[in-house]
Amino acid sequence: MKEFVKMTLATIAGLFIFGFVAMFLAFAMIGALAAVGDSQPVMPREGILTVDMSTFMLAEQTKESDPIEMLSSGGQSIAPLGIWRAINAVNAAATDPAIKFIYLKPDGINGNTAQIEEFRKVLKRFRETSGKAIVAYTESPGNANYYIASVADKIYMTPHDGAINTFSGISSQLIFLKDIFDKLGINMQLIRHGKYKSAGEMYIRSSASKENMEQNEAMVASIWETLASEIAQSRGISVEDLNRMLNNLELNFPQDFLEKGLVDELLTREELRNKLADLYVTDRYENIQSISIQDYAKLKNTVNYKAKKKVAVIYAEGNIVDGKEKQQIAGDRFAGIIADVRKDSTVKAVVLRVNSPGGSVLASEKIKAELDLLRQNVPVIASYGGYAASGGYWISANSDYIFSNATTLTGSIGVFSMIPDFGKAVNDKLHVHITPVNSNAHSDMFNGMRALDQQEVAYMQASVERIYDKFTSLVAEGRDMTVPAVDEIAQGRVWTGAEALGIGLVDSIGTIEDAINYAVSTIDGVTGMNDVQIAEYPKPLTTVEMLLEELTGSTNAVFEGTVLEDVEMAFRNCTEAEAGKAYARIPYEIILK
Repeated sequence: MKEFVKMTLATIAGLFIFGFVAMFLAFAMIGALAAVGDSQPVMPREGILTVDMSTFMLAEQTKESDPIEMLSSGGQSIAPLGIWRAINAVNAAATDPAIKFIYLKPDGINGNTAQIEEFRKVLKRFRETSGKAIVAYTESPGNANYYIASVADKIYMTPHDGAINTFSGISSQLIFLKDIFDKLGINMQLIRHGKYKSAGEMYIRSSASKENMEQNEAMVASIWETLASEIAQSRGISVEDLNRMLNNLELNFPQDFLEKGLVDELLTREELRNKLADLYVTDRYENIQSISIQDYAKLKNTVNYKAKKKVAVIYAEGNIVDGKEKQQIAGDRFAGIIADVRKDSTVKAVVLRVNSPGGSVLASEKIKAELDLLRQNVPVIASYGGYAASGGYWISANSDYIFSNATTLTGSIGVFSMIPDFGKAVNDKLHVHITPVNSNAHSDMFNGMRALDQQEVAYMQASVERIYDKFTSLVAEGRDMTVPAVDEIAQGRVWTGAEALGIGLVDSIGTIEDAINYAVSTIDGVTGMNDVQIAEYPKPLTTVEMLLEELTGSTNAVFEGTVLEDVEMAFRNCTEAEAGKAYARIPYEIILK
């Protein structure tokens, strides 16, 4: 018995010590990661600004590196660099005597189309106004990285064959699940208003409708027109010639890019190093000092905390959902953030940065209600990122002024509701039989086990129609249009920012920088950025907070990063949509590859 007690106590003690050590190591790891995130970079006395697009991700807000990714990659991770801070860094470099030129490495670029468009604009301004050069080097040209590289004074490319060339024009993929749903015995009931409202079309069709193809072809053409015209202008060629090269597959090998005037020289790595040394005015490449744009942005992110007047930049990023979720635009949480801004008397103007495909109508209404209260006190200027569509447009349509990027996807003024019917799948495939017991005629209307009857369909359609009328009315009020005029350009149709400008849905094509400058100009007694404090909301999570959230949060998508990612997302959207709720959301995105 004594031996048993001894062994038991020893085991308990061992477990206690192990747990303590594990906890100590965990806290030490978190502390180390936090210290890495808080470390201050060193500015060289004279050097070059290195913009290596593979080492950071253009994002809405600057955030700390993902701690799990850092651990799994041995301390290397792609940290999000907020587009506004990236723009500020390039602006600062233009007048900084310590920065001699920009070395741009576009391969591995991360960011949505609008963010890349914004970043290219500030690089173009740097080149045209600073008197300093931009030198770019690519090994695997694609749509996104060549678009950004084309802004450079000189584009160098590897002479070696074998690299993958994906510079071939842009495309969008439409996913349709009706056939697999039929095989699974799933009947998706879609109720919508708007002939272009395609968010639920993937569940009820095997191919795109005429209207859906029309809007997608127009969107792709509009975005490509923006990219191709800017590339052509920078390289001194015509858009027609550029399109001919791509259509005829004339750009296969590095020599092709050189002969067609799309790059200036073919250089090996060693030859490139010599070229950079010459530009730096030194005899050895090893003498070159440099600083990354991430570190430079951190050094130049100086906030004037002494300024008594603030411009609040509120980032509305992600799907619009109900509740208080941190990773999306959650109605209750986001409305609370806006209310806090409204109560801050030092806030004199607001920039609402929208990067959202939409989502819950209820959450959109809560957010808009708070924004309407905010606009009674201060001007609200909207800035559109990659998306400001459906619910994203709902919350921002009444802004005092709207800036959009040319490649932004916006509009999609339409409403839909989805009610899945899994009855056949459960009965015929799983051989599970369910018998409802109802208190009233329609108690089981939303249980997902039967199709809606005619009365229920009419009930849901009435709800969708009412919300659509409200949507078009609020847009008409915000954009100073008539409801019939809004209805003509609504119907769920998605427009690019360039198209939206022509039909009155936005006021100007411009970046987040333009929106902030406009907001500053509305404040009495302020002459420029130095007179205000820029306050960003919501506050980004710290490394420790991200780690704790990831350890307790949901798992990643199984097929993330594969060709099946879009299919998995479509299934997720289907299963996560709550029956009976109305949604204003677009179902797709256009990504530059």
